[in-house]
Amino acid sequence: MTTLQRVRIMAVGLAVCSALADWPSSGVQGAPATAKAYFAGGCFWCMEEAFEKVDGVVAVVSGYMGGTVANPTYEEVSAGRTGHAESVEVTYNPSKVTYQKLLEAFWRNVDPVTPNAQFCDHGTQYRAAIFYSTDEEKRLAEDSKRAIETSKRFSQPIVTQLVPASTFYPAEESHQDYYKKNPLRYKYYKYGCGRAQRLESLWGKS
Repeated sequence: MTTLQRVRIMAVGLAVCSALADWPSSGVQGAPATAKAYFAGGCFWCMEEAFEKVDGVVAVVSGYMGGTVANPTYEEVSAGRTGHAESVEVTYNPSKVTYQKLLEAFWRNVDPVTPNAQFCDHGTQYRAAIFYSTDEEKRLAEDSKRAIETSKRFSQPIVTQLVPASTFYPAEESHQDYYKKNPLRYKYYKYGCGRAQRLESLWGKS
């Protein structure tokens, strides 16, 4: 093999390596590895547990959204002084779970006919809401709500809010993964609140 042939082979190899380096790792150019969605359904401990059971969900963070006060504390929100709702930030893999599936999980874990309350927790800070971040999320949320309304499952109107997402403030560390870190206290609260019983009466057994 001549020196010229070696140089040509090396040049081709470098070109191939350069092309591979620029190739999207996801296999689909522009496709996000993860996305985020925001929901409120009463106690954020319970919503965190519900969404973490969904295949394709990467992480769930408890926090606050929908209010007017920057960096609210749990005490301020739970007292109803900030306008926020206890909420969750759901990070998910769109190649494994769709936003529609997240909406299905949301509806099955809320009381959609009771305003400004969820189960034993009362006040606007415990309202149920879908916080959409894009026009597509808004359309899908509206479609999901309309499907429930036209199903005639409920004789009462669906009062769950569909509103634009705003700043999400993560809750204090003590509230993150509460159901894992404090399983006995969490189960006592959840049972005493009547959440599972009310959900079964609304949606049937899952």
